[in-house]
Amino acid sequence: MNTLPREFSQNSRSVVSMTNADYRRALALRELAASTTGYPKYLLAPEISLILDAIPDLRKRLLFDVLWNTGARINEALALRPADVVLNATRPFIVLHTLKQRLRPRPGRPSAREPVKRAVPILDDTFLSRLRDGLATFTRHATKPVWDITDDTARNWLNAALDECNRRDLRFSIPDISPKTFRHSYAMHLAINGVEPLTLQGYMGHRDFKSTQHYLRVFALDLGHERMNIRFTYPAVDWLLNDSDPVTNEA
Repeated sequence: MNTLPREFSQNSRSVVSMTNADYRRALALRELAASTTGYPKYLLAPEISLILDAIPDLRKRLLFDVLWNTGARINEALALRPADVVLNATRPFIVLHTLKQRLRPRPGRPSAREPVKRAVPILDDTFLSRLRDGLATFTRHATKPVWDITDDTARNWLNAALDECNRRDLRFSIPDISPKTFRHSYAMHLAINGVEPLTLQGYMGHRDFKSTQHYLRVFALDLGHERMNIRFTYPAVDWLLNDSDPVTNEA
């Protein structure tokens, strides 16, 4: 039984670019976060690729590709229309719409009539090509959702992929993988790759920076051994406790 395979299929650029040493360190940090209360439960790029590879239906896979490449909430992804995807710009992007920030009106929040939306750039060329092909194949109307399904159906699709991973003898070390896991994983993938906190806040659609800090706190668990060499083990010598010279022991 494998927790993770030694080799990963190259389904995205992120898998190709992550070195073995970088992956091992990121995995160690993730395992520490997963064992600590209050930290996001996320997957690393090679793990996400394994799940995507277990979805043979290209239309279903495209939904989770969108979640992984944009950090969209599941309701945002299911509201996505071809008209919200701008493929021919200098930097292609996707416009995501959400109702979450209108659920509890507060001062400064948009009114119910004002759309809440954000543009998220498409950073991965392989995903861009797959999205272009998918929209051309699976959609007919620019103003209708790409996936006219409920969020429960999306979860069923994901559970089927996880069942397939189980049949392939693959195990993931975080429990209860859900569409939200892809959002957490997107945020941490950006943070691991050095995206600035304010940029991350914008991509995630957080009005409050405290929500973004939820992800950045993970890095406080990493002492960064390359930068900090802190010892806690010292020889038992008593000269520090008095004014005499250091005690030496001769064999």
